[in-house]
Amino acid sequence: MSSVYLNESIGIISHAEVAENCFLCYIRRAMTKAKQLYELQEVDLSIERKTETLTQLRSQLGKDDDLVSVRAALDTARKHLADLEQQQHTAEWGVDDLGKKISLEEKKLYEGSLKNPRELMNLQHEIELLKERRREQEEQLLAIMMEVDTNQQGVALKRSELEVMERDWQADQERLSREQTDLEAELAMLEQKRGLLRGQTDLASLDSYEKLRQAKQGLAVAKVVQGRCEGCRISLPMSDQQRARAGHKLVACSNCGRILYMD
Repeated sequence: MSSVYLNESIGIISHAEVAENCFLCYIRRAMTKAKQLYELQEVDLSIERKTETLTQLRSQLGKDDDLVSVRAALDTARKHLADLEQQQHTAEWGVDDLGKKISLEEKKLYEGSLKNPRELMNLQHEIELLKERRREQEEQLLAIMMEVDTNQQGVALKRSELEVMERDWQADQERLSREQTDLEAELAMLEQKRGLLRGQTDLASLDSYEKLRQAKQGLAVAKVVQGRCEGCRISLPMSDQQRARAGHKLVACSNCGRILYMD
């Protein structure tokens, strides 16, 4: 009399049925081994891409080289403007002083205190010289004032540009910070998924996978599409395709050595 087992859902099953179910479970596990490694590879590649993106993103956080350059240019422009304004004040004082001297000399000329014709002629000549000097300094003052005006406009423009850049930079930093947070969360989830996939895969398969990853630039598992290995793009022998499809064990491409995976 054959041994039997009690199953609540289907009633009584024999040893033969138990053995068959165990064999089917083994086949399913073998068939999913290549798929597990392919999924693990997809996770590893995604982790690498996102880690690289995160590294680049972090290098941009706090980076303000352009702002520093514009601030330095604005500072230089402000100093130059301050020098020009000082020159303008000096020129204004010079014109004002000459005006006062001319007034004093003209007062002497017209108040009648000088009687000697030669002295009067000398005084008139001195007044003309002072007026000529004043005209020259007024022209210089006008040129400086025009330069001051131009530089004031330049400083105002640079200040406006800097304000816009600072707002844009702040907005960009906030965006980068959000992206960093999102990437870090995605990487945490991928690492968790990676751990689960590795935990479901036997050590021998993981060892083969890791060695192939190092040797094949990160691509240890290749899908078989229309009879071709997607790793080396070479048509596979029918025997390799059949063994990969059966999935009883891991099958390597006879050309590139990658693990073959078929949907």
